[in-house]
Amino acid sequence: MRHIDSLIFAGWVIPGEPEDRILEKHALAIHEGKIVTILPIEEAVREFSARVTHRLPQHALIPGLINTHTHAAMTLLRGYGSDLPMMEWLHEHIWPAEQAWMSDSFVADGTRLAVAEMLTAGITCFNDMYFFPETTASVVEELGIRACIGLIVVDFPTIWAKNPGEYLGKAEGLYKHYRQHSLIRTALAPHAPYSVSDDPLKSIAALSESWDIPIHMHLHETTDEVVQSQKQYQLRPIERLENLGLLSERFLAVHATQLNDNDIEYLQLHQCHVVHCPESNLKLASGFCPVPRLLENGINVALGTDGAASNDDLDILGEMRTAALLAKGISGNAAAVPAAKALHMATLGGAQALGIDDITGSLKPGKAADVVAIDMSALSTQPVYNVLSQIVYAASRHQVTDVWVAGQHLLKSRILSTMDMRELQTRILFWRQKIGDDS
Repeated sequence: MRHIDSLIFAGWVIPGEPEDRILEKHALAIHEGKIVTILPIEEAVREFSARVTHRLPQHALIPGLINTHTHAAMTLLRGYGSDLPMMEWLHEHIWPAEQAWMSDSFVADGTRLAVAEMLTAGITCFNDMYFFPETTASVVEELGIRACIGLIVVDFPTIWAKNPGEYLGKAEGLYKHYRQHSLIRTALAPHAPYSVSDDPLKSIAALSESWDIPIHMHLHETTDEVVQSQKQYQLRPIERLENLGLLSERFLAVHATQLNDNDIEYLQLHQCHVVHCPESNLKLASGFCPVPRLLENGINVALGTDGAASNDDLDILGEMRTAALLAKGISGNAAAVPAAKALHMATLGGAQALGIDDITGSLKPGKAADVVAIDMSALSTQPVYNVLSQIVYAASRHQVTDVWVAGQHLLKSRILSTMDMRELQTRILFWRQKIGDDS
């Protein structure tokens, strides 16, 4: 009998590879932060002796959800400037608020709130883009979640850096500091084509290739973005990025609501990834990402929430449902994004986009034990005929009871194990009063 760290007995295990596989009454064996094997419960009892055993007969185990695009610290601006079109919301409300309140402590507190929300929603990894990325990374280390930290670049000065050269200099330091970290990766994060000029983008393309890290960028988010690019450069944004050498298998195009046939050809040719943020796009009336056409052309699609200021939650289970239903409604094809594909987009699709699919994204021997347990006994998910379908179309984040990241039990029966919730609530109230009183 082999001795291991933990065994999780579950009613169902959905490993994620292949997409539609469902294993009933199976166990997950975990040792030293990694998955040892998945096997029927009766076999697990005979083969393993575990230091800790979790018995979850009414639960489904799924790979940890991946939020492939967010601005974590913007939880502190949740609901700020609602019901406005994207450019008005950004230029007249969000950017002025950030200029007034942005600081190291703002990012630290906002990120802690975001991580608390994401872990309780089954998100084990997030891909961030925000100022003070070193602070975000420090909070990630403190709390034990997995993350890809965006090394943001814009043309204009902010409290974090005064010009593209300083942004890139700080990016290099953070990249070098975290390149061997077990939970933290980095990505170059130029904000958008309209906020970063040609020379910095050329430098970013060269650094991405040299460092072998992703480029994470808003692209073709609105009609106005495309129109302005055509006026200024006589090129659509994606054509301009192709000319500058940014497009590759390391490129993550976030939003991509305004795509024509040529745009899709560029994405396919360069093996780029698209990060679909359906609820943010709907709230800001930005448009619809043509997910079925992307999938038909072999383009990997991942899911993101965007920031809580434009969504207003960090809930990938909700994004899965919205993405699947939206694709069906727009295409007129009920099978456009089936449940298994929606879950793939929320897990392995995100891992592939971030270049960490050898580490996470599915429940597979040798991969990190990034695992989520969802209680299927709730009335809203009964009766269970097809557990995968129920997770995508009926389950809510409030049914997530337990979360492990690299085998560490970060959410235990809906209690976060690495956070002081009273202190967090106090800090949130501080920011609510500070920003609210002066807004």
